[in-house]
Amino acid sequence: MAYGSAVDGLDGLRRHCWRMAITRSVMAAAMSAAAMSVGTIAAAQSPDTSAYPSRPLRLIVPFPPGGGNDILARTVGQRLSPILGQQTVVDNRGGAGGVLGATLAAKAPPDGYTLFLGSLGNLAHNPALKENLPYKPLGDFETVTLLATSSLVLAVNPRVQADSVSALLALAKANPGKLNYASAGAGSSLHMTAELFKHATGANILHVPYKGTGPALTDLVGGRVDLIFSTMPPVLPHLQGGRLRALGVTTARRAPSLPDVPTIAESGVAGFDVSNWQGIVTPRHTPAQFRALIGAEIARYTNLVKASGIRID
Repeated sequence: MAYGSAVDGLDGLRRHCWRMAITRSVMAAAMSAAAMSVGTIAAAQSPDTSAYPSRPLRLIVPFPPGGGNDILARTVGQRLSPILGQQTVVDNRGGAGGVLGATLAAKAPPDGYTLFLGSLGNLAHNPALKENLPYKPLGDFETVTLLATSSLVLAVNPRVQADSVSALLALAKANPGKLNYASAGAGSSLHMTAELFKHATGANILHVPYKGTGPALTDLVGGRVDLIFSTMPPVLPHLQGGRLRALGVTTARRAPSLPDVPTIAESGVAGFDVSNWQGIVTPRHTPAQFRALIGAEIARYTNLVKASGIRID
């Protein structure tokens, strides 16, 4: 995972700490913890005389334990707890594609003791895909910090006769509807990224949804599906072992973990730039910078859903 936007993240956390009346040392220490999570170190000194926090904080993660989002949340919680002098309890509330956890967080008291691990999926994909969503990403949350951004990688089974994005597109054009791609489920970031790729290129590639990235990769390695847009950690061992072939990464810049793999944009799909991201939000009153990111992502995927006719049950 590539961590990014340290400046934006620290600015957001600084505003949050100020509102919650944390003293300069706790604010600096909290910013240092956030900075460490994005690969930067910040330092400051001053005694802690603040009354906040006076009890444990709850960090709601809208996914089951063990996944990448859960690991990120627990890492952040472990670093915050000794700094704030209170435990940060990770509360896994998986279900309905992140809707259950997001709704719980949106309705929590806005007292600074409930944190929520927001992501591209629950703050942008869900509003684009689902009518009558019981929470409003831009109205119900206040942003604390952007924690991490990461690339996805377009990978194919080695039997697919394509060693580049352009070759894959040529193959898809010559065989419309014959290639298929796996995803972690309808509405997942893997699904939506693939649909953006199809929309940008006109490729006719069929969707095969699975119940998670693990089963999708199992079938991809086994040759039962042709390709996938995957987050990095689960697919890297298969790429390194030669069981899958990487054709491109989704971000505007190459991924540090795959420096020799070109971006999809530099492979001929001009302007293609998709990042998976996670951040900390709290109930109510989102500040401007990260609010703009969420708004732009909602608009992007809403337009995609309208243009592509994507539906989920």
